[in-house]
Amino acid sequence: MSKTIKTDAVIIGGGPVGLFAVFELGLVDIKCHVVDILGKPGGQCAELYPEKPIYDIPGIPVISGQGLTDALLEQVKPFEPVFHFGERIDELSRTVNGFRLKTNFDTEFECKVVVVAAGGGSFESKRPHLPGIETFENKSIFYLVRRIEDMRGKRVLIVGGGDSALDWTLNLAPVAERVILMHRRDAFRAAPDSVNKMQALLKDGKIDFLLGQMQALEGENGQLQRVICRRDDNSTFAVECDVLLPFFGLTMKLGPVAQWGLNLHEERIAVDTAKFETSEPGIFAIGDINNYPGKLKLILSGFHEAALMSQAAHAIVYPGKRLVFQYTTTSTSLQKKLGVG
Repeated sequence: MSKTIKTDAVIIGGGPVGLFAVFELGLVDIKCHVVDILGKPGGQCAELYPEKPIYDIPGIPVISGQGLTDALLEQVKPFEPVFHFGERIDELSRTVNGFRLKTNFDTEFECKVVVVAAGGGSFESKRPHLPGIETFENKSIFYLVRRIEDMRGKRVLIVGGGDSALDWTLNLAPVAERVILMHRRDAFRAAPDSVNKMQALLKDGKIDFLLGQMQALEGENGQLQRVICRRDDNSTFAVECDVLLPFFGLTMKLGPVAQWGLNLHEERIAVDTAKFETSEPGIFAIGDINNYPGKLKLILSGFHEAALMSQAAHAIVYPGKRLVFQYTTTSTSLQKKLGVG
């Protein structure tokens, strides 16, 4: 049996908010181990849209999901976090001095603070109900785009009316031979700016837009040739394409977190907005996993939550020790780690 790892805090989730929590905790001298079920850092940013532009990070006009992940990893280097990728926290129990956690690979931790930064929990793309779709998946039907270059020179059919469908329509239009966007209606659930840009491309003849729903797939040996679609009047038409990108959303599951006795609201963890602590003292929840009045599912909101969480965590890790808030420009901890000041 492996030796129990003792640390100040265990962060569950290695996405942008989890990574920034490492930084904020490091500023108050709290050491961290990070556990994530994915095989690499970055969470949904790196797994679902590594090349997709992100526009709402303060001070950075545009950055990709992978670019943001790389920058955050560089930012936390001074605090020497330890990462455990490809593992899932299955067990959590309270001890005299804090918590004991165990992963699906029997890695054990003892810590004083637990930070749940697991995004929306485990997730998988919603699969269209089409006969034989599994024979085309990961060959010519994809639920995410890892490399834009893979779409160069191809006829790409994008199906959906949300942000992912619109964003990839805009991003792939300059690369693909042709982008065809199809939705069951001509109203969209995406950001208005994205809709306006898509309509401008349509007006200029740079993309196509179709009204309809998928009915059947045609192709050989995993290579899609065409998609048979249906209009509202039940008439059918075929769309010739090399690649199909169906964006019907994600199915989110909390997984083992749901069994930890935390106060939940619609599969999200309820927290207070002063400390972002859950109903269990010492367990915090930040990022998309949490819920509170006025919650916005934005990366920058998660960054704010991580900052307040770290202040409350200090009182648990160092009971009775007064914390004097420091700006990063005057942080003696950060200066020491960086070897400056």
